[in-house]
Amino acid sequence: MRAAIVKEKGAIPVIGHFDSPVATDGEVLINVSAAALSRVSKFRSMGMHYSSDGNFPIVAGMDGVGTLEDGTRVYFALPAAPYGSLAEQTIVGEKLTVRLPDGIDDLTAAAIANPAMSSWAALVFRAGFKSGQTVLINGATGASGSLAVQIAKGLGAKKIIVTGRNESKLGTLEADEAIAFDMTVDNGQTRFENALMPVVADGVDVVLDYLWGDSAFAIMTAIANTNTDRATRFVSIGTSSGQESIDLPSSILRSSTIELIGSGGKSVSKADMLSVVKEVFEMAAGGKLKIEIKEYALEELKEAWNAPLTPRPVIKVR
Repeated sequence: MRAAIVKEKGAIPVIGHFDSPVATDGEVLINVSAAALSRVSKFRSMGMHYSSDGNFPIVAGMDGVGTLEDGTRVYFALPAAPYGSLAEQTIVGEKLTVRLPDGIDDLTAAAIANPAMSSWAALVFRAGFKSGQTVLINGATGASGSLAVQIAKGLGAKKIIVTGRNESKLGTLEADEAIAFDMTVDNGQTRFENALMPVVADGVDVVLDYLWGDSAFAIMTAIANTNTDRATRFVSIGTSSGQESIDLPSSILRSSTIELIGSGGKSVSKADMLSVVKEVFEMAAGGKLKIEIKEYALEELKEAWNAPLTPRPVIKVR
């Protein structure tokens, strides 16, 4: 079968022939129709993510959409190694599939599942979000961040604050406050902190952070410097800034009500993640969640792999 094959750690996948999979007990065979490219999927496929298997060659891709042998349309996640989602067929554990509702097409389902699922899980399971709370989303201009805005609104956030590097994109989001920053200019971090202070003065219940780095530190500093005793659950979801580490003084945590937690593949159970994705698909089918997509054929894999993640690259396999 045709597949996107990663031959060694760190290598970009290439189109080639891979033996067709055969399902064993507890597994189902899926005829893949579409798979999206996310940052985590690409890094995991190349063996550069903490959840990577590390054995090569493998088929790239960690999730997608396809049909079971009886024609049922499903979303699937975490195919059984060495198979992935970027192939004509794959195999997954039968409990790692979710039936797609009417009203959502394959490409949209493939594109929206991973970013919306991670945002929803971080907001609900890790942050314990409740309707009526205030949410700050750092990195709101990316696919995951912009979906988080829609999800927070749909779940009843009282106030939504968005921050990010793209000022024009921030202005298109349905948020109550938007603050753009540029960490490359002189005193960029201080300027961002000063802009944040009046906006967070009344308190923030949840911070969803997709960037980490200097902007995350600025947000924590601004919140710590407010006079409110309102607890803030700061959820680290990603490191899209490219900064894996920051110099965080313990005094920020000791002198504030900030609770610093993470959200990722090992902090939320697979069962909870799959229950979340059902909600995501229902919301998307009802027109309450939207994502920009750019479609590619499997033969255009290299172009898709190197494309920006917004709009979300989706590879149509068949």
